[in-house]
Amino acid sequence: MLLNYMAVAAYAVVIILIGIRGMRRTQSFDDFLLGGGKVGPWMTALSYGTAYFSAVLFIGFAGKIGWGFGLSALWIAIGNSLIGTLGVWLLLGNRIKETTHALGVKTMPEYLEARYGSPFFKGYSALAIFVFMIPYTAAVFMGLSYLFEATFHLPFQYVLLFMGVFTGVYMVMGGYRSMAMMDVIFGFIMTVGVILLLYFCVRAGGGLQSIVESLRSISPALAGPVGPPGAIPLLSLVFLTSLAPFAMPQLLIKFYAVRDRQAVKVGTIASTVFALLISGVAYFAGSLTRIFLDPANAPAAFDLAGKPLFDNLMPELLVRIVPPGVIVVLLLLILAASMSTLASLVLISSSSVTKDFYHGFVKRDASDGRLTVLGRLTSAFFIILSMILALQKPAVIVTILSISWGAIASVFLGPFIWGILGRRIRKPEALASSILGLGTCMYLFFAWGASMAPQAASVGMIVSLVAPSVCLLRRSGQAA
Repeated sequence: MLLNYMAVAAYAVVIILIGIRGMRRTQSFDDFLLGGGKVGPWMTALSYGTAYFSAVLFIGFAGKIGWGFGLSALWIAIGNSLIGTLGVWLLLGNRIKETTHALGVKTMPEYLEARYGSPFFKGYSALAIFVFMIPYTAAVFMGLSYLFEATFHLPFQYVLLFMGVFTGVYMVMGGYRSMAMMDVIFGFIMTVGVILLLYFCVRAGGGLQSIVESLRSISPALAGPVGPPGAIPLLSLVFLTSLAPFAMPQLLIKFYAVRDRQAVKVGTIASTVFALLISGVAYFAGSLTRIFLDPANAPAAFDLAGKPLFDNLMPELLVRIVPPGVIVVLLLLILAASMSTLASLVLISSSSVTKDFYHGFVKRDASDGRLTVLGRLTSAFFIILSMILALQKPAVIVTILSISWGAIASVFLGPFIWGILGRRIRKPEALASSILGLGTCMYLFFAWGASMAPQAASVGMIVSLVAPSVCLLRRSGQAA
């Protein structure tokens, strides 16, 4: 236990030192938001991967989806790697860098305003970012707090307070520069951590063949191509987590900041390999919760009726299959992944207020220094709001992330993809796709309930993506 405390303390000191260094090198708002637009390939690749995966993956998704779907959860890892990472880098990497540079924009809402000539679009999309990023950030805080609660036996609220202050220190101080520098360290810790996790999972399960046989003895579907919940829920999760990155501001901002085409080329390969390793091991480990956990040996992971508490499954699994001397590495693995994601979310949400609202509508002639100070203040404010929501534990992590990612992707997916890959779409079609997508997502979420949140999110994203093509076909028919 003492080793765990010492490791986390050393980790905290490193982050504070990097935050101080980042603050000294942050001379402008452009530095705070984008690191000056000169970030190299490896730093960008690791920054993308560490922002993509967090405690939401390792605690929430790996636990619930691994328990429910078994080994077929690995389809999600494949989708995240080939579509959500490789596809995004190949299709959008260079286009985002070149388009945003040509338009002179630094945020997604600014891009929508410049592309469609609509200040309303900028304000509406910036508001959506700020509102729906709060539950996502709260979900990351919850995942970390559950893990530390199980490892250190500390009260949830104390851990949450520590995480909030921890995130605020280096983000408020250094912005993107601090985040990018830390992501290199985070990426290394995550790589070492998942390799160790894979080793101890296989060892505890008696080898891969034994793991497959154990899962098959519980339910044949757990070792089959589609787990017990069925194909539609599985496809919804693959679709949501793999297609949403094409429209998630905290991921796409990495391409605003990347240095050049060569950096994108190298980063494409590095980020794809990293994503496959991280997500694949996480979902594989999650499937083992079926083998090692039950109400008798892990009462903290089940309610009084014996039903699993999904967000508690992975913390309980880790403390059982990983030796005490190694658990600190996995603790730092999940902490590293989450800190990067939190930093990206805070930075994007801060920019929606500072750059898109304040500078865009309130004070267009605001000085660079004022924007930087306001960016730091709004970052702190966003962290506080997210912590307050996390304290309420509003739902399981998978549900929170599904509605957050679904809503944001529904707002941006159609207008952004059609806008950056083609020229025919105009403001009416773009606005219609965004509003219809978000409206559909939210309506279905309340109509179908929390258990079908991934399906509701997926339908909203499909509407956002398909609506512009319907509008274009209708316009072409009228012209004919």
